[in-house]
Amino acid sequence: MAESIFSIPAGISTTPMTVSDSPEAVVQRQLDAYNARDLDALLATYAPDARQYELPAKLLATGHADMRPRFALRFDEPDLHARLLQRAVMGNIVIDHETVSRTFPDGPGKVDLVAIYEVVDGLIRSQTVQVTNQRLDAPAG
Repeated sequence: MAESIFSIPAGISTTPMTVSDSPEAVVQRQLDAYNARDLDALLATYAPDARQYELPAKLLATGHADMRPRFALRFDEPDLHARLLQRAVMGNIVIDHETVSRTFPDGPGKVDLVAIYEVVDGLIRSQTVQVTNQRLDAPAG
């Protein structure tokens, strides 16, 4: 067998990726589970030791034990729904731009969110978010 002139950098998987393990598919499953409020399915998209950050580098949660109560609290909001506006995929990095409907203390509203996901071996290893433009929905009528 011929010797390869290429080397695989440390931390890069050599396991073939299936379509369902592609970074885009993993992040889509995360979004679908979020909108379905399926906590177990949502956490199944994250590595057990995944980290969540707020830009630029504020650590919000490490691992499923920290993430579970954060998501459970959010899932109690009756108006919760994330709508994907744009998605960019670059290798194992997925960047989503979303509008998220929320239930705030003053009533229903929305925020704009950018989430940057790092997907390794079919699981989200890190998620970094920036949330802006919180606004209340206009009163009906």
